[in-house]
Amino acid sequence: QVQLVESGGGLVQAGGSLRLSCAASGSIFSINSMGWFRQAPGKQRELVASITSGDRATYTDSVKGRFTISRDIAKNTMYLQMNSLTPEDTAVYYCNIVVRIAITSSLYGYWGQGTQVTVSS
Repeated sequence: QVQLVESGGGLVQAGGSLRLSCAASGSIFSINSMGWFRQAPGKQRELVASITSGDRATYTDSVKGRFTISRDIAKNTMYLQMNSLTPEDTAVYYCNIVVRIAITSSLYGYWGQGTQVTVSS
């Protein structure tokens, strides 16, 4: 079993910054990819940013140039630095990890519990 613990959400004014963290623990043999999703009220969950095992990062268009995804391999921790926040960024942010739990295992995906980000105008 794999556990994800998120932290760093909160309330911030427009133009401000927040840094989200997602720490993974448990039976992880290798990490295939990690990503941040968000879900605003009444909207579908969307992929915000992802990073592969080769540290290739991708972003949804609305956050390009403002958000930066990174990870600390030694700590199995992923970060999302969010700058120049706008009210449209308000959502619950979820981290997601895709891992192998053994050398011959299939890929498994896990979700964090979610952390609220609220940006006031």
